[in-house]
Amino acid sequence: MWSDPAAAAALGSRDLATILRAYRAANGLSQEALAALLGYDKSYVAMIETRRRMPGDVAGRRHIARALGLPFHLLGVTDPDDADFAALVQFGDSVIRLAEIARQSGRVVEAVNELWPLAARLEARAADGRLERDTLYLLASARLALGVSLGTVLPEERLPGAAAWTGKALVLARHLDDDDFFANTLRMHGNELRKAGRLHAAVARLQHAAAVSTTAAGHGAALALLARAAGEAGSPTQFADAIDGCRQRLDAAAGNELLLHPFTLREIHARGLLALNRPHEALQVFNTAAGEPAAPQWHVIERVTAGEVLVATGEHAGAEEALAAAIATAEQRRLPHQLQRAVRAARQGRLPAIVDAGRLALQRLRGLLSPVA
Repeated sequence: MWSDPAAAAALGSRDLATILRAYRAANGLSQEALAALLGYDKSYVAMIETRRRMPGDVAGRRHIARALGLPFHLLGVTDPDDADFAALVQFGDSVIRLAEIARQSGRVVEAVNELWPLAARLEARAADGRLERDTLYLLASARLALGVSLGTVLPEERLPGAAAWTGKALVLARHLDDDDFFANTLRMHGNELRKAGRLHAAVARLQHAAAVSTTAAGHGAALALLARAAGEAGSPTQFADAIDGCRQRLDAAAGNELLLHPFTLREIHARGLLALNRPHEALQVFNTAAGEPAAPQWHVIERVTAGEVLVATGEHAGAEEALAAAIATAEQRRLPHQLQRAVRAARQGRLPAIVDAGRLALQRLRGLLSPVA
């Protein structure tokens, strides 16, 4: 309830009378119902709301804060947990930024291990109703970062869990009056839905993200993810339009957005064509130069896609080489989802040695990752 601007303003006033009235309005409570919740007489609540009485003792203020799920410091009292939590919040933004750097550098498990304690502590505080508006923003950011990191490190059968975290971030992002954050959350949630196999929902989120993006780079990133989802959903016109939009943004040098990179867009373009059953066109795309990947994991993703394309065009020797390289690097980077893609491609290409290598790598990786998620 405290994400509502009126309620947030009431908290910011630190005036108990204002806070009680806002609490009743948000929850549809009468003074009598609020009195019952607090264990007070209705007349006493009425006097607090009209500022004729004010509980001055620490115990009384703590009781009200605990009963209503209010941060204790707003009523001028302390809680043993407040100091530790304040320190956590102070460094929360830095934790999220460093985790994002780790993820983009290929150290995804490290990112998850950094984010999990922060998210868990914030979730526990939220469950008590004791988060202010600014801290709700931190919670939404932590949910989003954790979901995206889990979407990189989890195997396919557990990817809905990553989408659930980004979906929880979106619930808050809708109420935080930050257009850039809302658009980014839509993009990331749409991509996690795609990876979890919910293609129509993914396309809808990504279309929305493209429509509300306020920057050229954000719009281009939404189009890149939309191209991937549209290809997998079997929508050739939507796929082609999104790819064209990405090219225009890339040619205009819209920014350093990871998805607006020649290497990344080449992989997205080729995989979309393959999904649309146009493997020879996909192979032609791979024959164009694209430089080095913007992030280490994209080399793995690209090698798996190359293997899939080569299998589909009958180039089995090249497919074997590409998939073997992908498997070795995917295990090193701890990317089980990419290992699963490589194994499927190898099965389709009847490459038993590659299938066995991928399955063994996946088995080893599952053992390493099971305590993390």
